[in-house]
Amino acid sequence: MKRILLCTDGSIFAQSSYRYGAWFAQRLGASVDVLYVTDARGKATAEASNLSGSIGLGASESLLKKLVEVEHERARLNHERAKLILDDAEQVLTSHGATSVRRLHKTGFLVDFLETLEADADLIVLGKRGEAAEFASGHLGANLERIVRASHKPCLVTSRQYQPIDRVLVAYDGSDSGQKMLTFVTQSPVFKGLELHIMTVAKSADDATATTRLDQARHQAQQGGFEPICVMQQGNPETEITKYCDTNTVSLLLMGAYGHSRIRYLVIGSTTAQVLRSSHIPVLVFR
Repeated sequence: MKRILLCTDGSIFAQSSYRYGAWFAQRLGASVDVLYVTDARGKATAEASNLSGSIGLGASESLLKKLVEVEHERARLNHERAKLILDDAEQVLTSHGATSVRRLHKTGFLVDFLETLEADADLIVLGKRGEAAEFASGHLGANLERIVRASHKPCLVTSRQYQPIDRVLVAYDGSDSGQKMLTFVTQSPVFKGLELHIMTVAKSADDATATTRLDQARHQAQQGGFEPICVMQQGNPETEITKYCDTNTVSLLLMGAYGHSRIRYLVIGSTTAQVLRSSHIPVLVFR
């Protein structure tokens, strides 16, 4: 059976990720691992405290004892919080069709667990932003770019509101990740029966390279049983992709994490990052 790794922090963006995770689980025939990671920084700070030089040995021992007690209580509350969040995630997933859900609670940092946990996963699902979403609406979540950069599996970055998926756009640039996208679309049961659009952004109307790669993408999609709607646009890629999604009521966007840039191992490609920031629909990102 295929496996989905869904990362949650219980935030409002995580709530929609459960619905999308359930949808993909049904279409893939996949089980879902729901992961919640308790941040370890508070514990590390308490354990490393040495106050004897600043307030005296006796006072520091008393204060340190109180800090340890506070930290134990915090750990208990964190454990209870994790249980409630995982309970909620499991309930939503199963009520929307996921048949196999496994709960995972770790303490540490999310990116540190990714390499081990993603090894058995076919897809990673996470919200575009986390707990600070209301205070950083113009930014991506703190973990998002690091996860997309580190992961070797497709990452579904979910939007704030869930909406049914029926129209899919592949933003195709001929890169290696673009080829992976087309292979995934044509071979996976996820997209069968959905309306498929393929778009490439050219430098000019007579860009022969862009025309050729769009024709190749059309042919590959047709071999997979689709009758794609193929379009070539001119202009700024992030602007044209976002505009096309809005104009054509696209409900899922697929794009590569990087194009052909030589700095692709350092940051998400600028086009991808900008589309993720501005998009109101889920984006399936391929590295």
